[in-house]
Order: sequence, then C-alpha cells, then structure tokens
Amino acid sequence: MNLFEKFGLSHELMNAIGHLGIERPTQIQEESIPHIMKEKDVIGESATGSGKTLAFGCGIIEHAVHGNGLQALILAPTRELAEQVKGELQKLSKHKRLSIMAIYGGVSINPQIEKLPKADVVVGTPGRLLDHLERRTIDLSKVKLLVLDEADRMFDMGFMEDVERIIRACPRNRQTLCFSATISDRIKALANRYMKEPISVNAENQVDPSKLKQIYYDVSKNMKLSLLVHLLENEKRGLVMVFCNSRKTVDFVVKNLKANRINAIAIHGGLTQNKRTRTIDLFNGGRVGVLVCTDVAARGLHIDNVSHVYNYEIPRDSKDYVHRIGRTARAGEEGKIINLLCDRDYDNYTRVLESYRNFDIKNVEKPHVKRITAVGVRELTQRGPYRGGDSRRGGRPFRGRRSNSRR
Repeated sequence: MNLFEKFGLSHELMNAIGHLGIERPTQIQEESIPHIMKEKDVIGESATGSGKTLAFGCGIIEHAVHGNGLQALILAPTRELAEQVKGELQKLSKHKRLSIMAIYGGVSINPQIEKLPKADVVVGTPGRLLDHLERRTIDLSKVKLLVLDEADRMFDMGFMEDVERIIRACPRNRQTLCFSATISDRIKALANRYMKEPISVNAENQVDPSKLKQIYYDVSKNMKLSLLVHLLENEKRGLVMVFCNSRKTVDFVVKNLKANRINAIAIHGGLTQNKRTRTIDLFNGGRVGVLVCTDVAARGLHIDNVSHVYNYEIPRDSKDYVHRIGRTARAGEEGKIINLLCDRDYDNYTRVLESYRNFDIKNVEKPHVKRITAVGVRELTQRGPYRGGDSRRGGRPFRGRRSNSRR
C-alpha cells in the first residue's frame, strides 16, 4: 500500500509518486502535506534531503491548472537548487503536463523572457526574479502559492530585501510556505509580516547520530593536502564531499587531487551554470567519486549515498558545519566526518564546539603520510590572506579540548 493515499491526493499525482519509487512519506511530508493540501500557510523546519520539495510540490501540482498563467512561485537561494526543484516538480507533474521553468542569473535573460508568459510554475533565485519584475517581464498577479525554500540560506546570502520586494509584489490573498533548515528569529519575524496564521511543523534531522562518526586530525598546514590525498587513496568509501571555505581553495584542492590520480570535480559559484549542472550530474551518477565544493554552491542540493564528508577547512559559521555533516549517515547508512585541522582552523573549530557541545569528535593520530608536491602553491599563496580563522593573527595554536571531553 502506498502510504500517500491518506493525504487524499489525485490518482495522477499518486501514480507520479509511485513511479518515483516512493511509498512512505518522510516526517516533513507527514507533518506538512495535510496542511498544505488545505491551503494553509506553513513554516517547516527541515534539513536538506528530507523531502520538502515533494511536500510543497503536492500542493502545487494539485492546485495549478495548465494555461491559467503563473500560479506558483518558488524562491531558492542558488541556481543549482532552482534547477533541482524544477526537475522534481516536472517528475511529479508528468501526468498533468504543467509548464515549469527555472530562472536565475549567470545565463541569458532573453530565453527566459520568451518562455515566461506560458509558465504555470516558476522556480527562481531572488536576484533574477527581481530583474524580471523591474523589466515587467513576469506577471505575479495570479500567484496563488508562494514558497520560500532554504529561507535561512537566503538570509545568510543577503537576499532577504529582494525576497521581501518579491513577496510584496505577489497577491495578498495567497498561500505561503516557508521551509528552512533552522527557524531563526529573523524567519519568525518574516512570517509575522507576510504569513497568515502559519502552522509550524518540524522534522528531526534525518542524520542518524548512532551511525555518524566524527573525527579530527591535527596536521601542519603544509601537510594538509598530503593527508587528504593519503586518506582518499587508502580508505574504502562511497561518494565523498570535500568542503572548502573559498572557490580558490576548491580549485587548488581539485587540481592537486587530479594530479594525484584521484577522480575529483569542483563546484562553486565561479563556474558557468552549464558546468555546475554537468558537475552535479556526474557526481550524482557516481561517475566522479569526489566532489570538492563551497557551502554556497552545495547548500540545498539533494545528493544521496554520500559516505564521507571531509572538512578541508572548518567553516566560519558553525551552522554550516551542521549542514555539511548532514550530508551523510542518512536512511540507515553509516557516515564519517573527517576534519583536517591546522593552526588556522582552530578558531572556527572552537566555535563549532562551543555551539554544539554534544558533538563527539574524536582526535585520531595522523598516519605516516608521504609528502606530495603541490601544484599551484604560488597562485594560492598570492591570493591574499587566509580567511579560515582570524586573518589578523594568522590563526593560533589550539589550546585544550583535544580529547572527547566537553566543558
């Protein structure tokens, strides 16, 4: 029995969900779909990969009618997430044949202008949507459903002023859904301004703590890359994500992994949209085993079967650490987080420990590692000060907290 039947979905939508091989709703779907189908405003706290696209997609597919103008608008923080959401909605609407398009910057605006008049559903990034609004090439007067996806990330990226302008351009008599990995005071304030008696739903993080192992290595800065290569060469693994704090470091790491015959690929905001889309397809399809990325580029992407997450650099924002580790240990599978700490990472690492005192991150003795000759060192060192820790002091030695104990 398909457990989605209890939501009273149409036969066509049920068939589309069944075709995707989904029989059991996730927690966020269980909690939110009944309210969404009743056209209630909903605030959902839900991590990436928890199934929220299908949750709000049910409301869109059931209520939108092909040829009636733009009826549903989804705001997303990144191009990749916009494309991903569009793809999922197209699969759900296979029997209804809605016109669904994604709009974002970094590509020509003219093809978007040509297609927008026929769109039933639009998924877009705030900047490009605002551009269309200013050009009067998008008509929001018939929008019945507005979705803010990854709202916390749009705050972090400085998009909320644009988002609010777009919200105000939509009809007041509409349904609004807001999904976010964390529900901050800023999001609550946004909801108070623009949502009608919203219902709050919460889905626990799908990461299984019992199957998640977190470790860290103390390593000198000039041996960090050598250690990463050694670990990737010697540990059995599935798909691997390696996080860096800047696109320049991503390029440096990928260049050196390839030089050492490790099949790696990069994704960050400096790549063209076609390149970024191709990269995700290669990684999701298992044709490349290691994805090196920044938080901005990777945020919101649903990638299955990640067995290992490497933090080549510790993020400056502790919340980004949580989003990174949430990429693995899903659906009953085991996952491993490996943190590579040199002196410049300790400020950021300490902030993580102070924010999440329940984390059990074990120190592991560094194995004997053969030093590799890095490619592109000159270019990296000439790119300005390191930004992982306090660049004014260049980082500091780690003092205390090297064991499992947490104060």
